[in-house]
Amino acid sequence: MQKVNPTRKRVHHGKEFKGEAVRLLELGQKPAAQLALELGIQRNQLYKWQAQLKKRGEKAFRGPGQKPLAEQGEVERLKRELKKVTEERDILKKAAAYFAKELP
Repeated sequence: MQKVNPTRKRVHHGKEFKGEAVRLLELGQKPAAQLALELGIQRNQLYKWQAQLKKRGEKAFRGPGQKPLAEQGEVERLKRELKKVTEERDILKKAAAYFAKELP
């Protein structure tokens, strides 16, 4: 049994690593515990990746921190809108300052 180090940082494995790990698991040439030990991961993580791959196919392993495409598009749209509104606000501030100087 591996000891858990509480100061150990979480490791994010890429799509290729996860896919290959599941492929090796499904080959059945080594017990899952031995395979996990060799890969430096927990045995149950192999089974989680296997279940994700069966359930979601190609979409199973997005990269770390990646949002679904629909969500990414919404974030980009909101960033554009924020930029536009910020520019409009800045113009209005300058206009208000200009007209405030002209008042008697």
